[in-house]
Amino acid sequence: MTDKERSVVRFVLGGEVVAVDDVSPSKSVLNFLREDLRRKGTKEGCAEGDCGACTVVLGELDGNDVRLRAVNACIQFVPSLDGRALFTVEDLRQDGGLHPVQQAMVDCHGSQCGFCTPGFVMSLWNVYADCVTPAGCRKRPSETELRTALTGNLCRCTGYRPILEAGQRMFDHAPVHLDRAALAEKLKPLQRSESLAYKHGNRRFFAPRTLAELVELRAAHPKATILAGCTDVGLWVSKQLRDIGDIVYIGEVAELKTIEKHADAIVIGAGVSLTDGYAALNEPYPQLREMWERFASVPIRNAGTLGGNVANGSPIGDSMPGLIALGARVVLQSVRGTRTIPLEDLYVDYMKKAMAADEIVAAVEVPFPAADLQFRTYKLAKRYDSDISAVCAAFALRVQAGRIAHARVAFGGVAATPKRAAATEQALLGQPWNEATARAAMAALDGDYKPLTDMRASADYRSATTRNLLYRFFLETRADGVAQLGNEQVNVFASA
Repeated sequence: MTDKERSVVRFVLGGEVVAVDDVSPSKSVLNFLREDLRRKGTKEGCAEGDCGACTVVLGELDGNDVRLRAVNACIQFVPSLDGRALFTVEDLRQDGGLHPVQQAMVDCHGSQCGFCTPGFVMSLWNVYADCVTPAGCRKRPSETELRTALTGNLCRCTGYRPILEAGQRMFDHAPVHLDRAALAEKLKPLQRSESLAYKHGNRRFFAPRTLAELVELRAAHPKATILAGCTDVGLWVSKQLRDIGDIVYIGEVAELKTIEKHADAIVIGAGVSLTDGYAALNEPYPQLREMWERFASVPIRNAGTLGGNVANGSPIGDSMPGLIALGARVVLQSVRGTRTIPLEDLYVDYMKKAMAADEIVAAVEVPFPAADLQFRTYKLAKRYDSDISAVCAAFALRVQAGRIAHARVAFGGVAATPKRAAATEQALLGQPWNEATARAAMAALDGDYKPLTDMRASADYRSATTRNLLYRFFLETRADGVAQLGNEQVNVFASA
């Protein structure tokens, strides 16, 4: 492969291969579609991956099949399309007519002002394409599954009911299936044997294919921006208008996209999506199910990575409290070798991490649960779906011979970093798991955290809810299932 070929981004759009070599490495897919290709069906609403008006679907080769995933075009960079297929609302035309998804939206009056409609249509098309085979509809999604698929799409007009009805009605029309075998054949020649090294002006976009090449690039370019799912870095460009310099993209490194089950832990590579990472963690820890569903939206989880959330180190990153409570460790890699540290030790101050300039996050190790482990994680936010936490809490407890032998408590959103509650843990250890111990631990929380007031919550609210969430954990895990509320005893498991 020539240097010229290594510096051309190639992907499939509208059934044809598109080659790009003349746009900025940090140009969004949304702006590229609208400004360069004049495909204006995809809309900009928020430019931060929140409203879903820009939703498109990516197809990625998976063996001889193609895996489809809805993502936000506003926070994806053009070079990340390399070797993939891109679907926009324009691709749904059926010989000049409407696709069953579009026809169902018409039939059910699912569109009013219409601005958000292309994004809804693409999210629904992703569901439709995964359900419809050449033999017909494999399995209609439930209303709950449709609601989950649409968590990343906001509408100010319809009230959602007709859109959900369209999600059911779309299967009533003659089925239209995506020929994945034919698409796979178009994608195979686009797969690289050598890494993409894209350059435009004085900015470069590297997409190494091996971990060894990645750490060498990191050592050679310590100031380059490490890019995984672009769900945060994309906002640096779209909202903060930052020049992020050279980019090193980890999305093509095969070693970082693996999930391995070892004897004592599950190891999730830094390139594994949040969708797949949480799916893997949900098996040993079904208590994470709600957090998985409430972590941003489906398009964000499809694009973002668990390793990226950890490496970013935001105090409001929802994955960290639960992982810290479970005793997760982070694997750091550089040309000098590998080291593994407890996850909580990675964060030293606001957005500052205990990493050398040449290190990258390679994986997260999460131990399997002990048989007697009691674990919960809770999220408080203004919206149930697709919102940033005001408070995120996680508790892991083991009671042996009537006393607490193991306690790990972690919170996000109430300190400059995701942080363990050391004083609270000491108040728990060695004590019986009863009302008095829970109350003492709740009081100890005030010494662990001094929350701030911001747009999401007041300091008083955060202080109160950290205590209340610990008490909720007590009510859900106490041995006798009986809570003392005032002078009344209430069976807290009665409605379970």
